[in-house]
Amino acid sequence: MNKINNIQNQSELAIEASGLVKVFGENRAVDGVDLKVRKGTVYGVLGPNGAGKTTTLRMLTTLLQPDGGTARILGHDLVQEADAVRSRVSLTGQFASVDDDLTGIENLILIARLMGYSRKQAKARADELLHAFGLEEASKRQVKKYSGGMRRRIDIAASIVISPDLLFLDEPTTGLDPRSRNQVWDTVRALVNNGTTVLLTTQYLDEADQLADRIAVIDHGKIIAEGTSGELKASVGSGALHVRLLDPHTRPLAKQLLEDKLGTSIQLPSDPAVLSARVSDAERASYSLGELARAGIIVTDFSLGQPSLDEVFLTLTGRPADHETTKTGEGGQ
Repeated sequence: MNKINNIQNQSELAIEASGLVKVFGENRAVDGVDLKVRKGTVYGVLGPNGAGKTTTLRMLTTLLQPDGGTARILGHDLVQEADAVRSRVSLTGQFASVDDDLTGIENLILIARLMGYSRKQAKARADELLHAFGLEEASKRQVKKYSGGMRRRIDIAASIVISPDLLFLDEPTTGLDPRSRNQVWDTVRALVNNGTTVLLTTQYLDEADQLADRIAVIDHGKIIAEGTSGELKASVGSGALHVRLLDPHTRPLAKQLLEDKLGTSIQLPSDPAVLSARVSDAERASYSLGELARAGIIVTDFSLGQPSLDEVFLTLTGRPADHETTKTGEGGQ
């Protein structure tokens, strides 16, 4: 019975990795990573620069050979059946892989022809992808004249000329404006709705929150937490109080009062009018807000609820999510 259950579990998994290790010199860029990614889902690998995200992804896509551990991708051994793995996965890296001097449609036709399509089939597939990604009007424009969001969309389109069972996206929205990020997010959702499994690496907590069914938090080459967004937030063990002040100059006094009344440290985000704190007693939090009013500090907005993923990351790692680390051999990731 256990053998049957193991076979069933493997058939449901797109990725099953155990103890993956990658060493560059004296640096263990990836230090025993375990992953289980179910088919038909979006799995987010979240962490700051230098955490080990990209190195893990490069191993899972056969671009780097692991120095330790094992992995099966869609039922195939990562090392022993690397060709079979490559035939069923696709990778969109951090930098566009299309030719800047070619037009959008020329890029897609070229890739389709390299994949074995006839001229007629290649043109039809290119037209289909340009329509699906909202790039029809820009199809005859050189890619170097595309906006950042358009470049990412044509890059993802190029990755799925032959629809992969598993798509790896390495920081797909880094450097994009909010509108372009939303367009890429919609593209990812559409891919999953059509049956593709997606593993994405990101250092944006809101991106993981928006897209991922499950999230692994990686730091210094190790998975330090794993679960749904809700599970990770609940793991902090407390709620979050967010307060916005009318006058930013009153923040130092507000911080002192809240620390005294809540008995916890107060976080000061980059917005000079905002304070945040982890709290476990809603009644005590309400009383503290009253103390601010009695001190003449005007609060324009406040909320009390689950902590954000940013706060989860701070709790897990002891530093903000935008704090960068460097790891030799990680390529900045």
